[in-house]
Amino acid sequence: MIMTDKTDAGLTRRNAIFATAATLAAAKAAFPSGAFAAGAGPEVAKARMGFIALTDASPLIIAKERGLFAKHGLPDVEVVKQASWAATRDNLVLGSGGGGIDGAHILSPMPLQFTLGVQTGGKPLPMYILARLNTNGQAISVGNDLKALKVGLNAAGAKAKFAQLKAAKNPAKIAMTFRGGTHDLWIRYWLAAAGINPETDVSTIVIPPPQMVANLKAGTQDAFCVGEPWNAQTVNQRIGYTATTTSEIWMNHPEKALGMRADWVDRYPRAARALTAAVLEAQLWCEKMSNRPAMCSIVSGRQYINVPMGDILPRLQGTIDYGDGRKVAKSPHTMKFWADNASFPFKSHDLWFATENVRWGVLPRATNTKALVNKVNRSDIWRAAAAAIGQPAPAGDSRGVERFFDGKVFDPANPAAYLASQPIKKLV
Repeated sequence: MIMTDKTDAGLTRRNAIFATAATLAAAKAAFPSGAFAAGAGPEVAKARMGFIALTDASPLIIAKERGLFAKHGLPDVEVVKQASWAATRDNLVLGSGGGGIDGAHILSPMPLQFTLGVQTGGKPLPMYILARLNTNGQAISVGNDLKALKVGLNAAGAKAKFAQLKAAKNPAKIAMTFRGGTHDLWIRYWLAAAGINPETDVSTIVIPPPQMVANLKAGTQDAFCVGEPWNAQTVNQRIGYTATTTSEIWMNHPEKALGMRADWVDRYPRAARALTAAVLEAQLWCEKMSNRPAMCSIVSGRQYINVPMGDILPRLQGTIDYGDGRKVAKSPHTMKFWADNASFPFKSHDLWFATENVRWGVLPRATNTKALVNKVNRSDIWRAAAAAIGQPAPAGDSRGVERFFDGKVFDPANPAAYLASQPIKKLV
């Protein structure tokens, strides 16, 4: 078990013994060219990494700002802001050699999609997931007009209104950030659990994260799902309220990933391990509550998220003002970067993402999801990087059975049963 912020000052002797054998074996398998040999540093000194203006990009930003990439032999890593997830995709297709990027802070399903050529014009772009950047920390925001209907974790109060809008040929506009991405999946799950079919009862639209608040204010959308700080800013500007955090839908759910082009990793395996190790160290630092004010002072800057610290810090510290009269201090629904294995890329989680992409027709139902996950998920590189910085790893690649707020269960040993249990879906 990975240590929480209460114990991350250093490994205990027991944890060190626990970590050594399995993790070093995985590291040697992942880097047969000798990453652990004396003096065998990264093959290159640079990489171009993209990020979106979201709080969960903090590990990349902090790794750059605190010199952690340089510490691990990558002094010339660039961390470059992207305008949207579509722009991230396009720049990954280009690669740094074509003026794009080598890797990114990315929605976890995207590397799975791109590897199959989905969302990339049918031409596969093989990618690897090297780490999970965070768990939790997203929310579903709605317009103030839904307060009277008490739309919250249970979205049933919106069903009649959305039906009226549809009958008037002006269906509710529900915004997310990328088709088949995490925010698309959270808001579809939330709607479907209330008997609202996201395919037929509303209109789902794609809006870049930094534009969500302005669009809700302009009345061009009725609800949206996005990462922070845009939900908190919606409340702070009194434009709408937080119906639910996504971790109320699925506690400790996986969110963003550290994704890299597979050809870059295959060409520079030691650099990939070093880059991952730097991000892991940044996640350890970001996890500490005592560091979060300093973290926010950095990531809120103009070159990064470009919002007031007050839009970022409170929810990172567990204080949530939902904007509809609910105010919670010491909420468990806060973003995690390291605690409770937040950084480890469990294959069982990527299998859920692939299954949900099948559920909503983003991936064909004939997709061999297990083979896809095994190809894309490089938990072995995570283990090697963790060993390099003296951190233990989980014993296996599955977190086990997952449970959702509506009583549904995802057993990674039987994804078909989970899919069959969902009454609302679109299979292709």
